[in-house]
Amino acid sequence: MYKILKKEALNPTVTKMVIEAPLIARKAEPGQFIIFRAKEDSERVPLTIADYDREAGTVTIIFQIVGGATMELNTLEEGESLHDFVGPLGTASHVEGLKKVAVIGGGVGCAIAYPVAKKLHALGAEVHSVVGFRSKDLVILEDEFRAVSDRVSMMTDDGSYGEKGVVTAALEALIKEGNQYDEVIAIGPLIMMKFVCELTKKYGIKTVVSMNPIMIDGTGMCGGCRLTVGGETKFACVDGPDFDGHLVDFDEAMHRGTMYRDFEQHAREAECNLLKKEVK
Repeated sequence: MYKILKKEALNPTVTKMVIEAPLIARKAEPGQFIIFRAKEDSERVPLTIADYDREAGTVTIIFQIVGGATMELNTLEEGESLHDFVGPLGTASHVEGLKKVAVIGGGVGCAIAYPVAKKLHALGAEVHSVVGFRSKDLVILEDEFRAVSDRVSMMTDDGSYGEKGVVTAALEALIKEGNQYDEVIAIGPLIMMKFVCELTKKYGIKTVVSMNPIMIDGTGMCGGCRLTVGGETKFACVDGPDFDGHLVDFDEAMHRGTMYRDFEQHAREAECNLLKKEVK
């Protein structure tokens, strides 16, 4: 059992948990993920590792409450334990040797972008972070990004915080200033990563994206997380989750990501009804 040592609401729909998992913390690297089950009969759900502390033996996860599984996870409190917590899975982000990098995070994807920026900073790279949210009340991890970045561009769609606009506008402004990046790392909604890649392709800048498709077993056997990258089929759980963004078929990935939307809606409604009964 994996005890929840700390639970914190980062905004109305995003929760941070620090989990006691010393064996995973010992091996975890930025870009890797875990698969959890909140309870014995729960759905298996992957979450990218948001942080880890090898000395304390802890792994941090940050999740958005969007479906039945994450709603169920959010019912657990400090002192309680997750039934399963498996990892680290996937291939770690390749950041060694990079001298100047732009890290782009969108929404809850910032929870995945942050450990990458942190590792780059620790390795001595110059890090320019561009993070975007719909509005001020959804901003997460701002202080953490500022602590590991040489520059931070904070963007909101409605202009309620930072600059009004999308992350691609801020990234292009940095490029036009004369910043020459070894690599751009983009993590967030598929549509955001697609447009970041279209921009960087125009400027000839290598771009890596983190893909998080539907996933079940996390070992490449189920095939649920398949993607088309450079015309070839890849599996995000074992070949990724990081891929060359200029080779990813984003349109196919976005189409596949909508396949279970109705099922997720029903699961969310069922979990809501279950929680209401428990409250009574």
